[in-house]
Amino acid sequence: MNSRKKIPLRKCVVTGEMKPKKELIRVVRSKEGEVSVDATGKKNGRGAYLSLDKETILAAKNKRSLQQQFQTQIDEHIFEELLELAEKVKKPNESI
Repeated sequence: MNSRKKIPLRKCVVTGEMKPKKELIRVVRSKEGEVSVDATGKKNGRGAYLSLDKETILAAKNKRSLQQQFQTQIDEHIFEELLELAEKVKKPNESI
């Protein structure tokens, strides 16, 4: 039997690309309306996935993609946190 595991795919709300869940970061809105970055991918609430590229995060900010997705205002610190995460992820991959 073929014992390969199925890799869960998610769609980036900005680019529309389907990517493995581990390559994306989840942003979640709770029932109370609080928006936060979900690094574990397990928080309760409505989730939206973003590619961890600086350009994608800035495009999400400019196009208001997350605001449309969650139908609420997104604080500036959410985008700052996403950019910091993107920088941390890109550092080890630069040597490749």
